[in-house]
Amino acid sequence: MERAGADTGDQLERVAMRQIWRRLTFLHWPYAPHLIRPFIPTGLVLDTFDDAAWIGLVPFEIYGTPGIPHFPETNLRTYVIGPDGSRAVWFFSLEAARLAAVLGARIGYHLPYFWAKMHVTSKDGAIHYRSLRHWTHASSAMTDIVIQPGEAFQASELTERDHFLTARYRLYTTSRGRLRYAQIEHPPWPLARASLLQLRQTLFEKAGLPSPAGAPLVHYAAELAVKIGRLI
Repeated sequence: MERAGADTGDQLERVAMRQIWRRLTFLHWPYAPHLIRPFIPTGLVLDTFDDAAWIGLVPFEIYGTPGIPHFPETNLRTYVIGPDGSRAVWFFSLEAARLAAVLGARIGYHLPYFWAKMHVTSKDGAIHYRSLRHWTHASSAMTDIVIQPGEAFQASELTERDHFLTARYRLYTTSRGRLRYAQIEHPPWPLARASLLQLRQTLFEKAGLPSPAGAPLVHYAAELAVKIGRLI
């Protein structure tokens, strides 16, 4: 099992881009694996923890993309094992506020990005993420999330489940029926506690997934520098 506090992923020989991710929140829910397996392409195995598949809703801000000012992003994801045994991320959808970023990721990485009107604001320490897809996509796809960051975790406090959900150094996608991947390199996540104050969303339903039930697990990270490799 991956350990977020002990690994940064394989060192990239060729870096396609460097980014800084800020004000990132992980919201995770457990699902019965049989509900999620039909969404996973041939060649990948659904990764589980405690006999559950996990779906993550992850809003944050991206800085440092060449030629593009900073922009918010929100992704909907689960976790998979690749043909070589590597643990990775599989994306159901990704919202981004910059059309250039959406087009670049769709063309360069074949990821299911959608252009959305998005805002990230802070008030009294709470962080408010809002997103609504533009009319060119399914305009009823939205998120409205408010979280309150808390105290940082000590490395010794993090559990195997925490590492499972956050320490992922590869993403998979498909192109013309072929399974492809990109590596990601970054330091250990500076994870902190957080409380969910508000959640409205339709991204699960728009992706065809069952609606999330119950309170999610919540993690927060203020900032992380990331290197992303080219698509292989």
